Amino acid sequence: MLEPSNLNFIILALISAVPLLLWVMGIFGSVLTGEHARLVARLSNGISGTSFICSALAALLYATGGKSLTVTPFSLALPGDMGALALSLYINAVTVMMLSLVSFIGFVVSRYARNYLQGEKRQGQFYTWLNLTTASILTLIVSGNMLMFVCVWMATSLCLHHLLMFYPERSGAVLAARKKIIISRVGEISLLVAVMLIGSTLHTMEFEGVFHTMAAMTGPLPVALQWASGLIVLAAALKTAQFPLQGWLIQVMEAPTPVSALLHAGIVNGGAFLIIRMSPVMSQAITASNVLAMIGLMTIATAGLIMLTQTSIKVFLAWTTTAQMGFMLLECGLGLYSLAMLHLVTHSLYKAHAFLSSGSGVDIFRAPAVRPAQSTPTFGQWLIVLAFAGLMTFGIGAAFGVAPKSQPALLALGAVVAVAVTQLLLQSFKAGMGAAFVLRTAGLSAVVCTAYFSLHTAFHFMLATSLPAARMANSSTQLALIGLVMVTFFAILLIQQNLPNLVQYPIMRRAYVHLYNGLYVDIPFSRLLQRFWPGQPVPGQPKGVRS
Repeated sequence: MLEPSNLNFIILALISAVPLLLWVMGIFGSVLTGEHARLVARLSNGISGTSFICSALAALLYATGGKSLTVTPFSLALPGDMGALALSLYINAVTVMMLSLVSFIGFVVSRYARNYLQGEKRQGQFYTWLNLTTASILTLIVSGNMLMFVCVWMATSLCLHHLLMFYPERSGAVLAARKKIIISRVGEISLLVAVMLIGSTLHTMEFEGVFHTMAAMTGPLPVALQWASGLIVLAAALKTAQFPLQGWLIQVMEAPTPVSALLHAGIVNGGAFLIIRMSPVMSQAITASNVLAMIGLMTIATAGLIMLTQTSIKVFLAWTTTAQMGFMLLECGLGLYSLAMLHLVTHSLYKAHAFLSSGSGVDIFRAPAVRPAQSTPTFGQWLIVLAFAGLMTFGIGAAFGVAPKSQPALLALGAVVAVAVTQLLLQSFKAGMGAAFVLRTAGLSAVVCTAYFSLHTAFHFMLATSLPAARMANSSTQLALIGLVMVTFFAILLIQQNLPNLVQYPIMRRAYVHLYNGLYVDIPFSRLLQRFWPGQPVPGQPKGVRS
């Protein structure tokens, strides 16, 4: 049995190796010429696999008795008693969990890209920027110093830009990348100012120091921290492409599929990870948290309807990412940080698979299939299913200790699960395959509910010492917000289930067209950008023609 000090040393060594290997590979790959592209691809796959193994071993060792700690090899004191700019590693349950997730996705994307880009002249350059981007994300995760976090946050965006511009001759890729540049710079400035406000108020730049200081704080939140929390919300909303500034995320489909997978399964989650890292401050910033929840709810409502009208698989997936990011921010705004972490992990795995298998999705869609006759459930059946789903969900939730008085926010998210179960059960009625099929679907729904609450309980247990306690809803504003969440999801359920009937009305057909075009919210930004930052002439086009 390893001594605690030796165990922590091994965990530290493994965690340090995860981003370091990819930094070295990224720099080494940039030195090799295009003639060695296949070698760079093989080496990158091997290094990515090794990084994942190191992160998985670190997570296993941490689970056996690792301790939360911050290691700082180098620091530089800042003026004004603001703390220090430091090269530091922050090791806790959130760190090892995120490190394992991102390194696994990075390995899968790297392996997929080897065949996807085979024969490309710039394959070696692609792997250089892929390794550097992944290394930046991993360094962001292990950062123990807030200023170091901001610096790596910027580096991630800069490295990603080169991946988005892998096909610079595509005007759509150039436009999306330029939108990303502007939005990223605004988010980075917001985050930097927020970090400076936190440092000047709490006199520390270390995440662990902020955690302990905020835990001991009593009384109202200082004004500087209230402003900082608002700027953190802005940075997170911009990073996660929240409505109405989601256009760049929808348009990056011009980039290679591995880039889309890495972006949607990893990088765009950075906004939710930022809120989770800053949760000691955000858990006490009630106003900022309410705003965050409203932003997420508005995005869920709009993106959830817009995605139903999309005909392109990758564009549909992009809108689902925007909606899921809104869901994560809603969970964080309600103070359910462990639930947001569960959502982040599951969404990342799902979205990586969805993008990397999007080509197969086209084949499945085109393949002939025998579809059972569809029948529309009656209003009575609809109410019965909804009541049954609600009773089953809240009954299983009660078995796991979810109570309306003590956890109203979690109960609201339970209503969301009830909506999902209702949709699943209604599909069995539409299929018209008899009572046995409906019963099997009901059993499957019970398994889904049980798995949901089981996973939430497990994540809450694993992250209990790394995240602040769930915030109680102690004001009429927060209770009204929880009620609005429930009403919004039930309204979305009603619209989705009756969409075939609604399109019979002219006003709904017009609404369908507007939703298909994303409610046109991105058009002013695109026109303004093209006016003040026109694209460069595309190779092969006549002189004077611009993209």
